[in-house]
Amino acid sequence: MTTTLPIPRLAARTGGSALWRSSWADAAPPARLEWADAAKGACILLVVSWHVIVKDYLLISWHIGLPLPGVWGTLGEQFLPLRMPLFFTISGLFAANAVLRPWRVVLKSRVAMFLYLYAVWLLIHTAILPVAPDLPTERASSVPEFLTQLTITPSNLWYLYALAIYFVVAKAVRRVPRWAVLVPAAALSAVAAAGLVPTPGDRGSFYQNLVFFLGGLYFRPQVERLAARRRRLAPFAAAFAAALVLMALLGAQSWFGVWLLVSVVAVVFGVVASARLARWPALHDRLVRLGRITLPIYVIHMPVLAVLHRLLVGPLSALGGAWQVFVAVFYPPLLTGVVVASSLGIHRGLMAVGARRLFSLPRFSRPTGATP
Repeated sequence: MTTTLPIPRLAARTGGSALWRSSWADAAPPARLEWADAAKGACILLVVSWHVIVKDYLLISWHIGLPLPGVWGTLGEQFLPLRMPLFFTISGLFAANAVLRPWRVVLKSRVAMFLYLYAVWLLIHTAILPVAPDLPTERASSVPEFLTQLTITPSNLWYLYALAIYFVVAKAVRRVPRWAVLVPAAALSAVAAAGLVPTPGDRGSFYQNLVFFLGGLYFRPQVERLAARRRRLAPFAAAFAAALVLMALLGAQSWFGVWLLVSVVAVVFGVVASARLARWPALHDRLVRLGRITLPIYVIHMPVLAVLHRLLVGPLSALGGAWQVFVAVFYPPLLTGVVVASSLGIHRGLMAVGARRLFSLPRFSRPTGATP
């Protein structure tokens, strides 16, 4: 199956950065797992749409007499056990070969790279996000707060921070029996989800998702077999829906281990659903291409959303009657598309003016006479 924009041409347009194609492109097998890229594409859309809903849409002053904002909020919540656990499972899947490399390679190509990107974009977010002071997201307003976010309490860019630490953990415990690693990681996830440890900022998400990164890393063959087999999607969708309904009816979101189990069910559903998307080439191919350009969307979308929120929340709150009903129905998917498209447009502009080091680790010059 061909795509509209082949990978070599896509890489050439972006300076050849592996980060544009995938954060772990050189660790992926020669024949790329298109279902995994499609899963990443779906996950980044879910990330942006959730931020649109909770950080912008629900802050609009609604006076329509209909529960549409609550419907969108509830719908977005249903994908919380899916989007980041699946994202990290795919990340671990692509990291399987990378952790086998020497420490110096892992530290430079993974740990240093992700920490560098986190630090650079944390600085950019800190400078831009105050444009929308009522946007409900973590931002540093002082040097100590910035240093805290840089080190122990990650900001909304926590995915990059987590990947750097997860690679160190995965490399350090490579020779340890898997059960001796997964059991503590699962316990940490369950403890954080149950609120049994302090989780300021996005530290809770950082604690909860290590187990999924390690799961993708350790069980890559099993995950690939799950995706490769022709399975009916309906039973997996029903299991995911039943888990969500049962958790909601029992109010069990904060029960020890429940969120972890529901997330595991969600990840299995996500893998099967991503593989089955191949039956709809138009949607599948778009998600695959989107899944290979997640980095610029992830780091740029929040400043874009902040600016749009500042411009739109007042006028949209002042709308009345049928116009506000129309906005309440269609606004989240429309703004999600605008934010994603704007993020990619800004990325292309930055690459065109030579700002490639905003998306990749700088290459320091070698000493004279050094072996290339």
